[in-house]
Amino acid sequence: MAWAPSRSRAGSDTGTAKTERAAKPARPRRDPLSLVVRFVAMVFAFAFMVAFAVVLARLTLEPSPASVDLTHTNLHPGSSLKAYLDQPEMRDAVKQIGGNILLGVPFGILVPILAPKTRGLLRILLLTAVVMLLVEFAQGALVEGRAFDIDDVILNTAGALIGYLLLGRRLSRAVHKRPTVKRPAVKKPAAKSAKKA
Repeated sequence: MAWAPSRSRAGSDTGTAKTERAAKPARPRRDPLSLVVRFVAMVFAFAFMVAFAVVLARLTLEPSPASVDLTHTNLHPGSSLKAYLDQPEMRDAVKQIGGNILLGVPFGILVPILAPKTRGLLRILLLTAVVMLLVEFAQGALVEGRAFDIDDVILNTAGALIGYLLLGRRLSRAVHKRPTVKRPAVKKPAAKSAKKA
């Protein structure tokens, strides 16, 4: 006589299989509209980043033969800032300092949108400082009438920090918002009947 599993055993196995299927996390579903908005935002951010790179190259890497006698390398933080502030007209100081700060602002806004893994205060600061150091090295080594200035790197990095704190972080979170996962409702066990006295 062949052995057959009892009904209660078979019933408990199927119940276990059902609970295992229910326990699997549901895959997040992206709204098609949010994907389109995200794509458009990424395209605009990329276009602005290219435009920013062109402006940065024109402002920093174009030769300036007339400035050859005026430029000098600055490796001491604060030296150029002091020179800017010692100028007779405050307008010139604001132009120099403000211009360098503004030059870094787009970096802090656009980079977290294009590369969400760079989001984070220290990452943005480090990335901006490295890029601006490379630009300054290129200026000093290759471009006539330009020189390496550590204060420019500091001001550019400060600008990126301002851009990141004001807009970059929020825009990056909005564009790369993770879809919400709907979790299956958990059934509460039925209350046990009171034991008979």
